[in-house]
Amino acid sequence: MRKAIEKNARILALFAIACTATVGLVNELTKGKIARQEQAQLLKTLHDIIDPEIVNNDLYQSCLLVTDELLGNNEPHTVYLAKHDEKPVAAAITTTAPDGYSGNIELIVALNYDGTVSGVRTLKHQETPGLGDKVEIKKSDWITSFTDKLVTADNQHQWAVSKDGGMFDQFTGATITPRAVVKAVKNTALYFQQHKAELFSRTDSCRENL
Repeated sequence: MRKAIEKNARILALFAIACTATVGLVNELTKGKIARQEQAQLLKTLHDIIDPEIVNNDLYQSCLLVTDELLGNNEPHTVYLAKHDEKPVAAAITTTAPDGYSGNIELIVALNYDGTVSGVRTLKHQETPGLGDKVEIKKSDWITSFTDKLVTADNQHQWAVSKDGGMFDQFTGATITPRAVVKAVKNTALYFQQHKAELFSRTDSCRENL
């Protein structure tokens, strides 16, 4: 009986080792493909919000990591710098709306160098399907309402949903989500206006930190 137990234990141990090795091998074989797919998706999003015709640098590589409370929290956020012949054109900044109905809403906000919004996309959220998920471009074109808008000293009070006296529509039955997104986009635009010269003068890269 003891020998049988020991034999079964060895078989189970070998099986566990084989399974672990197989999982590790599969992970090694697929992580490159997954990384390429993630890069392709990111570039598609960047090209959706920054016109690729006006950019001739590698957006994926031209990035910085920054922290600032205007970006929603003290976590590192990525800034993608768009240039043409090394001249600043625009930047796309990942940012967080921490006060969504169901938690954080992760966004990427693109701004032309003059401060106007080039485009906004939602990267990740947990908002209610059929209500708050209208922040996704595939569910609604609401997120495009930021395009070409500029935050100024005179119009900051208008950067709010219409229920709060602002210029952005809220969703039927859902005000918290759009209110959070409007605030996050506004704060990101303010951050860019305050730091754009510094951002485009930096030489470090977020890829060095990966």
